[in-house]
Amino acid sequence: MITRLQHLDSTTQEQVLALVAAASDLDGVPPLAEHVLLHLRHGGDIADSHFIATRDGNLVGYAHLDLTDEVEGPSAEIVVAPNARNQGIGSELVSAIIEASGSRLRLWSHGDLPSAQSIAQRHGFQRVRTVVQMRRSLGDPIPDLDNSIPIRSFLVGLDEKAWLELNNAAFAGHPEQSDWSERDLAIRISESWFDASGFLVAEIDRQMAGFCWTKVHGGHTHQHSPDDPIHDHDPIGEIYIMGVSPNHRGRGVGRALTIAGLRYLRYQGIFSAMLYVDSSNESALKLYASLGFTEWGRDVLYRYTLQP
Repeated sequence: MITRLQHLDSTTQEQVLALVAAASDLDGVPPLAEHVLLHLRHGGDIADSHFIATRDGNLVGYAHLDLTDEVEGPSAEIVVAPNARNQGIGSELVSAIIEASGSRLRLWSHGDLPSAQSIAQRHGFQRVRTVVQMRRSLGDPIPDLDNSIPIRSFLVGLDEKAWLELNNAAFAGHPEQSDWSERDLAIRISESWFDASGFLVAEIDRQMAGFCWTKVHGGHTHQHSPDDPIHDHDPIGEIYIMGVSPNHRGRGVGRALTIAGLRYLRYQGIFSAMLYVDSSNESALKLYASLGFTEWGRDVLYRYTLQP
């Protein structure tokens, strides 16, 4: 059974987050984007729609639908419990969100998994965007810092306004990173993973010229169910966001910041680093490849348009 909700109560919210964690462990990639997870952990967003799939009273699937983008159209993401796959639940969720979204729908597949490819094809979706996940070992040599570009840590309570102006200029028109508000930044600063010392800022002529925001996905010990063995997950560092002011591009700021970010993560005792970049961003791909990153996986955006 598929149920559409405008708000998740605390019990259902916890069940969805547990389902997401189990799917992440099995697939090696989170099934929902960060901003969706943030909404779930912070009580949801007024514009969200939630689709809950249940079998015998148990939550076995979830879909998130965002109807707010009038230009690009609705956007959705789905996840099915590992022990309930290959039972048609994913297709039922996709059919439900297609019906709710009208003539257009965008659907994210994190990890570009074969099951998602199959569902997208059956429902008439077309691939329109690819985001590449890249990784590198932090045990391999990292270039020296460029001391000609001053780099410091973000100062909470002082840097927010300047950083928002820089971010929104650096990512103008970007589908996820542009037009951030004070609330968007404040929510992330309040997250348990936030560490201002790893939020690096470059300054040139007393102007914020760029930034490299790092993030550590913490190691933890857990089990998927009471019957499963306990196992560990090693921490991994992420170049979460790296941006350069349009006024300072072509001066090596991005490279210097990324090197500083990698060195910071290594100083934390992290053994590997990751990042995400659009497959069409050739300059960024070239930069990261020159710093030892190689492709690890891909996220795919599919688009559905109802034919007249």
